[in-house]
Amino acid sequence: MADTMEWTGRTVEAALEAAAADLGCAPASLEYTVLEQPSRGFLGLIGRKDARIRVRDIDGAAAAETRAADPSADMAELETRLEEAVEENPDDEPSKAVKAKDTVSLLEQEKRARKFLEDVFAAMKIEVELQRSETEEGILFQIEGESLGILIGKHGQTLDALQYLTNLAANRGVAGERLHVQLDIEGYRARREETLTRLAGHLAEKACRIGQEIHLEPMNRHERKIIHMALQDSRKVSTYSAGDEPRRYVVIVPRRRRAENSRRSRENEDN
Repeated sequence: MADTMEWTGRTVEAALEAAAADLGCAPASLEYTVLEQPSRGFLGLIGRKDARIRVRDIDGAAAAETRAADPSADMAELETRLEEAVEENPDDEPSKAVKAKDTVSLLEQEKRARKFLEDVFAAMKIEVELQRSETEEGILFQIEGESLGILIGKHGQTLDALQYLTNLAANRGVAGERLHVQLDIEGYRARREETLTRLAGHLAEKACRIGQEIHLEPMNRHERKIIHMALQDSRKVSTYSAGDEPRRYVVIVPRRRRAENSRRSRENEDN
């Protein structure tokens, strides 16, 4: 993100640990600047000041959640293999799939999804286990294995792409009820949601403090919804989405700022 964030603590290390805890990452993954060193004050009581730091690399912190040493290094290879998997796994008899649109059961769609994933991981020479569970929308495949950070990617972009392709493979030729397949790796989606919720709170406070709108980085529809939901009950800020896909983003607006803009607009109209 372009916006930086600040944290305080009794020591620089404490402030850094607080930032890492809020962002859901390791302290070592953060780049920061010390804005103010801590001061004990007189007798450790009067005039004591906490340390204050500014975190510069929020993107790096969020990317650290993938727990991959360098996921971008293998991104091109991963995308190529995903494309090959799509090309190598068409329906065995496409004409029959089209003719039998209404007869493709949810169970058959699930089998297609599982086979697609198994073929992709086999092509990538990655050993994983797929743990299935049911959700309100469909099914969830929890992918378990070692060193799977590459399958998550920056902000979950690779995981989202793989999930999209899995749904295409499962629902090819289906005109009736379609199965929604969700993918997750080591609880990443829950961690990401917690990070976004905390981030929304911090940026809402910042928007109120500086009295200006804050534009977040582009996010997919699901992540934008998390931000909106996190701040929907706030009396201090409101949110809306702007921009065009895939660069659509959330804007956090101080309610005082919006009220002032509305008042000025009315005054300009009167004049």
